[in-house]
Amino acid sequence: MDSMGLVADLGAARRVITNLVRARSARREVARRSGEFARPVPNTVEVAVYFADTRVNLYQIRQWYGPLRRLAGEHPVALVCRSPRTALTVNDESGLPTLYLRSIVELERFVVEQRPKIVLYVNQNTKNFQMFRYGRMWHVFINHGESDKMYMTTNQFKAYDYALVAGQAARDRLGRRLWDYDVAHRTLEIGRPQADHFAGDLPYPEDDRLVVLYAPTWEGDRPAAAYGSAATHGEALVAAVLASPRHRLVYRPHPRSGVVDPEFGAANARIIASIAAANRSDPAAHHVYDDGPELGWQLAAADIAVADISAMVYDRLATGKPLLVTRPAAAEADIDESGFLGAADWLTVADAGRVLERADSLLEDPAARESLAYWSHHHFGDTTPGAATQRFHAAIGFLIDEWERMARLHPDDEALPVEDGSREEDGDPDGLPDDA
Repeated sequence: MDSMGLVADLGAARRVITNLVRARSARREVARRSGEFARPVPNTVEVAVYFADTRVNLYQIRQWYGPLRRLAGEHPVALVCRSPRTALTVNDESGLPTLYLRSIVELERFVVEQRPKIVLYVNQNTKNFQMFRYGRMWHVFINHGESDKMYMTTNQFKAYDYALVAGQAARDRLGRRLWDYDVAHRTLEIGRPQADHFAGDLPYPEDDRLVVLYAPTWEGDRPAAAYGSAATHGEALVAAVLASPRHRLVYRPHPRSGVVDPEFGAANARIIASIAAANRSDPAAHHVYDDGPELGWQLAAADIAVADISAMVYDRLATGKPLLVTRPAAAEADIDESGFLGAADWLTVADAGRVLERADSLLEDPAARESLAYWSHHHFGDTTPGAATQRFHAAIGFLIDEWERMARLHPDDEALPVEDGSREEDGDPDGLPDDA
């Protein structure tokens, strides 16, 4: 074995040991703080939210806290976590009953004890299949954002009984890409209920500076998903904004930036350092590096947004405010231009340093505003405050009614009994990072 290979193996072994220690420490912490975890009264949870992921992907469920808290007023909700560190964080943040169910036996006890009617999923974690095995409940994919990324048309949609989607654009996309998938029956439009819960106070003074939000996604785990721009557009774009006395930058990178490609992590670090340097040079600029858990103020307050192909594009689209989309530098990136991206205002690598010229042009273009209004409605329907929340509640109500109808048709169905034995399947298996 060569020295580089040995170093890599030693590094991997060190990470395994570190994560093993962290996981065991977190389980002890969960046990110590068990009194802080609300235990729902048996047979009261109607809607379970299953989140098997680790903390690096908490952004996927955090955006649902507000809508779920509101829903819990009509249909009792509980969050099910399979990672101990995730469970601790979600319990602290969400304001909802949170359960850490490490083993399959514990999961089955929960199913038998609570008999949930609906289980919601925010991502495609492979451990979702450990929950899919239980019948007498609807398994419903709610995702963690609307976009035209290839993720939005994965064949995994077929594993769920239903999917709650943002609007007609999502239905059209699924109808084009998935074979023999009954879009009309298996999808329900709800808009973007998260937009009714946009949170956070502005971390800068309200003055006459134009605010530019730059929200790059991560580099992706395959060539077709190489949408990230931090290492291609990012530094030139950021330098142009920081150099302008008329503008303020809000930089919100994806939390997974650099996980696969170190150059994206390095570019992200350089951008963060440049923001700090610009603020030292001009404290009145109040440029912002934002890595906080709250999402909303960034999208609503920015005068112009620059985002990669990701849910951030569509979250911004829902506001109807000016938006530039970065054109991926990778030729292999899968770009679906049959929808909004076909009409988007693109920012190429070559134009990254001219971002403010492009921004000024958009801010003064009434045709661009009309186009955004059209595509906002196509993707989200009615974006009047409260409308998406009403549709979300109506969709859950429909599914509850359907559950009741099916239960009457199958009165002799039994809940799956808890298995004997103590086999465990950990939600954060030894050796896998919980907050990489």
